[in-house]
Amino acid sequence: MYSDLVMDHFRNPRNVGKIEDADGVGNVGNPVCGDVMQMMIKVKEDRIEDIKFQTMGCGAAIATSSISTEMVIGKTLDEARELSNKAVAEALGGLPPAKMHCSNLAADAIHLALDDYQSRHKK
Repeated sequence: MYSDLVMDHFRNPRNVGKIEDADGVGNVGNPVCGDVMQMMIKVKEDRIEDIKFQTMGCGAAIATSSISTEMVIGKTLDEARELSNKAVAEALGGLPPAKMHCSNLAADAIHLALDDYQSRHKK
């Protein structure tokens, strides 16, 4: 059973869309369940100024994508890097055990977007 917060983020996802000139992009997928996520970030002064996602998957995948973007927007890159799958699931009030992999995907996609940004902007 999903929490009311999971259902809210599934029915009314935040930060859906695309950033055409993204500073970093992270793509993940799970071949077993078919969930696919893309996270795009815009960075200004070492902070995530904007983040958008596109997710094809179950309700939990959409909800974790949505809440994870809210959890990192405005954060420094180092703060965003600390996002964990456990924190994503907890922020939603928990997920059924069979859906925990969805929170893994959301955190992983954000980490990959951060990696992409850092590889493009090495100093």
